[in-house]
Amino acid sequence: MAMTRALFDEDHEMFRDSVRSFMINEIKPHSDRWNEQGIVDREAFLKAGEQGLLLMWADEKYGGAGVSDFRYEQILIEELSKHGDVGFFCWLHSRLVGPYIDQLGTEEQKQRWLPDCVAGKKILAIAMTEPCAGSDVAGILTRAEDKGDHYLLNGSKTFVSNGILADLVVVAARTNPESRHGLSLFVVERGMEGFERGKNLKKMGLKSQDTAELFFNNVKVPKENLLGELHRGFYHLMHGLAEERLLGAVGYLGCCEAAYDVTMDYIRERKLFGRTLADFQNTRFQMANIRMEIDVAQAHLDQCVTEHNAGKLSAEDAAKAKLFTSELEFRVTDICLQLHGGNGYMDEYPISRMYTNARISRIYAGSSEIMREIIARSIGLDPRKRA
Repeated sequence: MAMTRALFDEDHEMFRDSVRSFMINEIKPHSDRWNEQGIVDREAFLKAGEQGLLLMWADEKYGGAGVSDFRYEQILIEELSKHGDVGFFCWLHSRLVGPYIDQLGTEEQKQRWLPDCVAGKKILAIAMTEPCAGSDVAGILTRAEDKGDHYLLNGSKTFVSNGILADLVVVAARTNPESRHGLSLFVVERGMEGFERGKNLKKMGLKSQDTAELFFNNVKVPKENLLGELHRGFYHLMHGLAEERLLGAVGYLGCCEAAYDVTMDYIRERKLFGRTLADFQNTRFQMANIRMEIDVAQAHLDQCVTEHNAGKLSAEDAAKAKLFTSELEFRVTDICLQLHGGNGYMDEYPISRMYTNARISRIYAGSSEIMREIIARSIGLDPRKRA
């Protein structure tokens, strides 16, 4: 039995019930088809918008609910992980990309973009990663030149989540070639001349999530599509990393719970040598360890959410949460697949998809190695300060 959590009140639990119903009825039935076609239907975003599940923090004048409490997004991601389809990146749209427009955008930009994003009519993505610049954001080569009445954007991005579906893409580009940190952010809109999408990339897991290469060939980006301050894009991006890693951690732990649940059902039904798998000591000990680790991780993560709601979550603590939960997700799905035996290797069993989906968690939003580097520096082990 999972440990009781003190993080939520009655309103949160009512919200959880409605989100769970939405995931079971509107998302889960399409999961197999989405995984086959390699992309979520646009209608999923529209339906989520109709339910008020997108950009919940947005002001009412833009169509939002004005609810900034991160716990509501936490609930949404947990229920998505357990009862929906983890390839439906509504959280990226709402809490990773949307806030850039809210926090950096002018009133004109907010009026122009946010209402359609809240409604799910326009889908958001962010393009940072390049073939030679992944975790090293300062190594970005895509450039934007000031041409007087517009910026001329040239370059390419890869591994862009929501890359096929996106109508608005926040693009990081170099505007000051003299500085490694001289980046700026631009909103590139669907249909702009010279903006092209590559193929929907085939991946090991998260098959329903569209991931694409994007190409910018002399794209004329209007001056009014500059997001935030010129040359300050690097720092704008760094500001959002703590929440990105917290969002990831919530999803990874939700997937741990989902793997635990399907495995618990399986071991109680599967017979071996006249007994259920649950009767064997190895099985019981493995499941006990999983329950223990999930509960301990959940307590830490819930505290991180509390800190984040108070505006106090540090980059180091977010890195710890991201590192531990992503590593735990991989261990849990691996053990659970093993307990399924040969059946676990078959796609018809949910644990098979959970296992392959989990592999990316230790890589994106900052690899485990980068997380360890951040944590090491925070405890005084920074080689740069000894050089």
